Amino acid sequence: MELPSEHAYPTHWEADVVLRDGGTAQIRPITPDDAQRLVSFYEQVSDESKYYRFFAPYPRLSDRDVRRFTHHDYVDRVGLAATVGGEFIATVRYDRIDERGMAASAPADEAEVAFLVQDAHQGRGVASALLEHIGAVARERGIRRFAAEVLPANTKMIKVFTDAGYTQKRSFEDGVVRLEFGLEPTDRSLAVQRGREQRAEARSVQRLLGPGSVAVIGTGRRPGGVGRSVLRNLLDGGFTGRAYAVNRAFPDGTTELEGVPACRSVTDIGEPVDLAVVAVPAEHVPAVVADCGEHGVQGLVVVSSGYAESGPEGRDRQRELVRQARSYGMRIIGPNAFGVLNTDPGVRLNASLSPELPPAGRLGLFTQSGAIGIALLSGLHRRGGGHVGISTFVSSGNRADVSGNDFLQYWHDDPNTDVALMYLESIGNPRKFTRLARRTAMVKPVVVVKGARHSGSAPTGHAVPTTRIPDGTVSALLRQAGVIRVDTVTELADAGLLLAGQPLPEGPRVAILGNSESLGLLTYDACLTERLRPLPPRDLTTGATPDDFRAALSAALADDLCDAVVVTAIPWVGDDGPPDGGYGGRALAAALREAVAASPVRKPVTVVHLEIDELVGALGAPPAAPPEGEPDGARIPAYPAAERAVRALAEAVRYAQWRRHAAETGRVPEYDDIQEAEAGADIDLLLGAGTGGPAATERSGGTAMPRSTPLGPADAERLLARYGIAVRRTLPAPDPDTAAAAAARLGYPVALKTTAPHLRHRADLGGVRLDLTSEKELRRAHQELTDSLGKADELWPVVQAMAPRGVDTVVRAAIDPSAGAVLSFGLAGAPSELLGDTAHRLVPVTDRDAAELIRSIRTAPLLFGWRGSQPVDTDALEELLLRVSRLVDDHPEVVAVDLEPVVVAPHGLTVLGASVRLAPRPASPDLGPRRLPAY
Repeated sequence: MELPSEHAYPTHWEADVVLRDGGTAQIRPITPDDAQRLVSFYEQVSDESKYYRFFAPYPRLSDRDVRRFTHHDYVDRVGLAATVGGEFIATVRYDRIDERGMAASAPADEAEVAFLVQDAHQGRGVASALLEHIGAVARERGIRRFAAEVLPANTKMIKVFTDAGYTQKRSFEDGVVRLEFGLEPTDRSLAVQRGREQRAEARSVQRLLGPGSVAVIGTGRRPGGVGRSVLRNLLDGGFTGRAYAVNRAFPDGTTELEGVPACRSVTDIGEPVDLAVVAVPAEHVPAVVADCGEHGVQGLVVVSSGYAESGPEGRDRQRELVRQARSYGMRIIGPNAFGVLNTDPGVRLNASLSPELPPAGRLGLFTQSGAIGIALLSGLHRRGGGHVGISTFVSSGNRADVSGNDFLQYWHDDPNTDVALMYLESIGNPRKFTRLARRTAMVKPVVVVKGARHSGSAPTGHAVPTTRIPDGTVSALLRQAGVIRVDTVTELADAGLLLAGQPLPEGPRVAILGNSESLGLLTYDACLTERLRPLPPRDLTTGATPDDFRAALSAALADDLCDAVVVTAIPWVGDDGPPDGGYGGRALAAALREAVAASPVRKPVTVVHLEIDELVGALGAPPAAPPEGEPDGARIPAYPAAERAVRALAEAVRYAQWRRHAAETGRVPEYDDIQEAEAGADIDLLLGAGTGGPAATERSGGTAMPRSTPLGPADAERLLARYGIAVRRTLPAPDPDTAAAAAARLGYPVALKTTAPHLRHRADLGGVRLDLTSEKELRRAHQELTDSLGKADELWPVVQAMAPRGVDTVVRAAIDPSAGAVLSFGLAGAPSELLGDTAHRLVPVTDRDAAELIRSIRTAPLLFGWRGSQPVDTDALEELLLRVSRLVDDHPEVVAVDLEPVVVAPHGLTVLGASVRLAPRPASPDLGPRRLPAY
């Protein structure tokens, strides 16, 4: 392949994307080796599309055209192609132009852009995806504006540009529409991009969950085996579409198995196949995937094992599986997957190893573990007395392609799903996950239990980043996004049952009633532990009848002083025996459900029971006449322990509070003194940034990260100053005479302190001397430091002017490979570090976030006048947090900022120490144009 030596092939521009119809395509730079692909592509384009591209009849490309369109310098001339099955389906290119509209002979910041899309693939969103990627390439190469000339009749292409969300200027001259637009992302362009992403990824999941036809590949003639089990489960579940059995080992002449057509290959099926379940040994999967791709199969569920979970060789096999499937436009669930379920009556899909299709319900389940998936399905079935149903279920196995992010996109708009339950062992794109989770949580609860929380690594088979921040921090960041984070699978089911069947509480006030005083007191204590506000328990006595429960629950629901009700119940102990021949469960359930149905006020109700098993099924049974628009509204969740019921209720209370205020996200303030462009120029200079390819990386927790570089004090202070962050000046003091001269320049009083790394956090050793008011005091302090701690060249002593007295705090920002950009705040000192009393927020931080950040640490009272002390300037502190957030958000190359200490006084604050680390811009899958994670 012939390429200009000064500009190597930019591998980092390659991307897999999901198109509007849910299929995938690959975007990559065009190379000289693509000459024949370009010619073949052009031959398949209609004459009309060719005319729209070249403004004249242009039946074929000349040799000169082919060379021009395949040879690029990847700076002033760039061409990208969208491919499916290795063949071009669309192309885009830009040519840099100068102010006269001619090809640029010197660097300019404007380029002309043009597209060509094969007619058979128009309407799939290919051009929109290419525009996003060519725009990102152009920005990387210093181009800030695109110009495009389009014939007025080419309305589809005009719509691609006008719908992109960029600020445009339009003109009409000589029968041609000229569009000019800047490439800097805008709020509207970002919203357009993410809206397209959501619709495309949701559609890709819908194609997997709602197929019209399914082929199970690897079905033996004899009963047993994975493939045969999946086929049996598919048929027993009542799949409404067409099913096929496929096995290369079928004898010639085999036409039927289990009552469905049988074939030796997918390519032998005479009709389209939407979904293929692959259950053959891993070494045979590539041939199966090729057959599926050639036949136009839309998606794969790969239950086969022997991939990344089996070691390095399996990881390579898994990587190739994803590449192969995506090259054909297919998406994959798995490998090593348990399968997928969809209880929609119009689909009834059980393409899994689960022997039963659960009843239809409002819960969506995503797990990365087949064992956990089985346990969840079984537990929900048992907990609801056989009545709790799900909408959709997927067990993704190694999660090589389709992930929890994709299902969040799908569930956001799915009318059949009210609650999303997720068991995650790894998060492949955490920044995107928190964004999507917040968006979904705005309309329906998202409950997550995170496995592998403390191992520091992802499970075998999951090639994802690992986090360097504590699990508690991850939990705080998820809650910031509105995610209900629970610790166990049992709590996941507990929360799901309540949220799917009951309304959200208006507040934390809880009424408690029941026929056991002791159980009522246990519930009361559990409410206090969960920071709810329980009312005094109402004891109905052990002789209470179902009518007593009905009346008490009706009164509680009508009480304006309570927001939720917990009913506690123990078995009937009256002299006359239970009212319905058992423990009273059916009669009690009927009474409670009648009270809920008759109440004009909707409040959540939960039941805590001891040994009344039949109560569970009676409470969870579908209502005979469900409230309009609320099919599960009369189902009341029951729990065998007060702590579990209250914990689920507390999660609902916290989520409801978050949701009420979620729209009040605050704003990211603009500061007139921020010099964003100048800071960017400084960073480019410090990194020696050019227009080359991806940066060198280092390993961090098994994850490739850009290699970072610490800035010297002067460079760090200059960069921070660009964002209005002033660092108090320090001067070196290697000896007493230099220290005295430095103090004279700064002005007394001064501080003398060591800055050696091994002493930085050891205030107990006396490495800091404050309020030195004279040269004599300074010299004596210098001598004492060297006498007690070592030689001056080991201590790195410095002199600094004293700051006003206040509270010492720490402000940090860092790029974590798992969580993304995180802003952290806490008080300085060993006690806070020992207690882990640090608060965190995802960047970008709003003014609301900043205010909450400083108030969420346990030691926050020290900032607000604890025990009569004078409150400090929290407004100045919030502004500092916002400025640091802006710096990190505006410049992803800033991978770490550490301000310590920051002394916050009653008026103003002083940053006494600062360090900054830079790295080449990290390749985040949630920054820039939409793309599927690379594998």
